[in-house]
Amino acid sequence: MSDSVIEICRRARAASLTVRELTTEVKDRVLTEMADALDGAGERLKAANALDVEAAREAGTSATLIDRLTLTDKRIAGMTAAIRTIIDLPDPVGRMTGGQTRPNGIQIDHVREPLGVVAVIYEARPNVTADVAALCLKSGNTAVLRGSSIARHTNTAIAEVLGEVLHRQPEVPDDAVQLIRDTSREAALELLRADGYVDLLVPRGGPSLINTVKENATVPTVIDGDGNCHVYVDATADHAMATDIVVNGKTSRPSVCNAVETLLVHQDLAESWLPKVLDTLEGLGVELRGDARTREVWPSAAEARDSDWETEYLDLILAVKVVADLDEALAHIDRHGTRNADGIVAQDIAVARRFARAVDSGSVFVNTSTRYSDGGEFGYGVEIGVSTQKLHARGPMGLESLTCVKNVVWGSGQVRVI
Repeated sequence: MSDSVIEICRRARAASLTVRELTTEVKDRVLTEMADALDGAGERLKAANALDVEAAREAGTSATLIDRLTLTDKRIAGMTAAIRTIIDLPDPVGRMTGGQTRPNGIQIDHVREPLGVVAVIYEARPNVTADVAALCLKSGNTAVLRGSSIARHTNTAIAEVLGEVLHRQPEVPDDAVQLIRDTSREAALELLRADGYVDLLVPRGGPSLINTVKENATVPTVIDGDGNCHVYVDATADHAMATDIVVNGKTSRPSVCNAVETLLVHQDLAESWLPKVLDTLEGLGVELRGDARTREVWPSAAEARDSDWETEYLDLILAVKVVADLDEALAHIDRHGTRNADGIVAQDIAVARRFARAVDSGSVFVNTSTRYSDGGEFGYGVEIGVSTQKLHARGPMGLESLTCVKNVVWGSGQVRVI
């Protein structure tokens, strides 16, 4: 019988006292061995993954979710490459971010330190198991991982490979990375309420998971919310550039949270540019849902309903709206967006700067694809999630987001008299 969630968290807390003091050299050596081990375990991982994929297909799981679940040689190589990228990144632990000397002579240093125990609840994507383990270890944290039942065999296989590496390390506790094998709702709720053990919990999943976390969590959380991403194409946009950015944002990988779900187009482009890009998207298999003006210039579009402006499709579906100007675009994003990633295509620098300043989003993209909203693309190695909040961390969360700042005060005998 698997250990209880609280017992796993208790062991993670005990292990964190050791992991927080590991040197960069030790952490990088262990991560190198983890990457090498995953490189050599390709057939083992794919065999476990095949069980999950077969079960998902038999259960009628959507093609989008099966795509997220499937491990290929390329994706396994991507997991190991991500770990090696983390190895090359500077260790944030112990880094001074500022400080001051007070009039009484005391010196205050602002120093980054690990959070402690980081828990992640995630759905479908098994690469998260390796990504989170590597990020937590490099940032001096212990990791508690709880994947979904759809990826049970794959997550277990990855965790076992990583655990075998840890077991060979005299300096690192085996409990530095742990997988909760119980995928029941009850186990998830127990993790959400593991006060005194979990320092940060990041949920990575759909609206149902996010709502469960919001309603039940008593541990600190950073919400990895939906990715209802928008691109606004301004009247001053370069037409060819706009087409490339919209097509890439929608079709390069529609099942991820940085894919474009809504296209907003300035009314001046409704006849000159919009029909051409919609022809291109339709030719690539995209289902198009438009407002009245969009359907006037491109009658093949289905009628967009109110729910379409709110939907993260994660599929080859795009909602399209013609807007009067930048103000209307910003108002639409503010009403319907999820504060994840939004972009603008514009040659007018004043318009672009205003959009970047005014849009309420964790990541803003000017004349480039929202598909770059990713920890790896931002130089963070990988990400533990994408924060759609404004506390502690915002946007893709890398190593630094898994640390906090403590005040270290140095004196020479000063005492406070008031």
